[in-house]
Amino acid sequence: MIKTSFGFSTTAAEAVSGIDLAGRRAVVTGGASGIGVETARALASAGAEVTLAVRNTDAGAQTAKDITATTGNEAVHVDPLDLTDLASINAFTDAWDGPIHILVNNAGVMASPATFTSPGWELQFATNHLGHFALTTGLHTALAAEGARIVVVSSSGHMLSPVIFDDLNFAFRRYDPWLAYGQSKTANVLFAVEATRRWESDGITANALMPGAILTNLQRHIGSQGSGQIPPELMKTPQQGAATSVVLATSPLLEGIGGKYFVDCNETPVVDKRPDVPMQGVARYAVDAANAERLWNVSKEMCRSGLRSFV
Repeated sequence: MIKTSFGFSTTAAEAVSGIDLAGRRAVVTGGASGIGVETARALASAGAEVTLAVRNTDAGAQTAKDITATTGNEAVHVDPLDLTDLASINAFTDAWDGPIHILVNNAGVMASPATFTSPGWELQFATNHLGHFALTTGLHTALAAEGARIVVVSSSGHMLSPVIFDDLNFAFRRYDPWLAYGQSKTANVLFAVEATRRWESDGITANALMPGAILTNLQRHIGSQGSGQIPPELMKTPQQGAATSVVLATSPLLEGIGGKYFVDCNETPVVDKRPDVPMQGVARYAVDAANAERLWNVSKEMCRSGLRSFV
């Protein structure tokens, strides 16, 4: 088990203190809002060249200006990326030049109403998992160039559902926004497991994490069901919520380590989830190697018609 000196209240700035990322290049999806902003800010403060991959480039430009103003780092860029659009993903990966040392798959949606993308994919699975799968696969050459860390923002919500391979898009099940969210967050963890298995020999590792309960735009669909039900002492600021992502992206303790799941900046144990067990740890089905390989192959088939290449 990987244990750090950090914990629940650690901020992203504290997590990156003493780390030198000069000469390193990072991409943060969803880097214009929520914990994505603070993740990008911490990486930039340590000297990394940071690209915010965002749908709203105007918001991204304002965020980039703010990060530069607070860190003094002018190498903060903004590129358009819509994770529900394979053409947008292709445009991003085709335009990228040179190595990537840190990829933070941070963007996401939570508990959205029943919505389906043009191929018929359920929105949360499409955004949280398939879009990041397509993006990361398309960037493999850049990630392998000098060895990269992939950071995947998951959630304790993965405890709500395994990946239901026979009905990913709720064609036969009644749509439930929380089951859809849980399935997508389980997929995030499984992706980290399989990406590490496939690409570790290329110097690439991937780890997943639970950032904590943070009041951001992610909760826009859940209203009073959101932070109001969480005790105040369990809530984090965006700066604290970004800390675990930053630890996974930069800590020397994670060198060569992948396929694991972290909470509050530390690796968490694997548990057998039952209805009477609190949503702590990582569910066994979310780190199962067979599930991870199956998900990769299913995702590859789902995206095949819209992407140029796979690894």
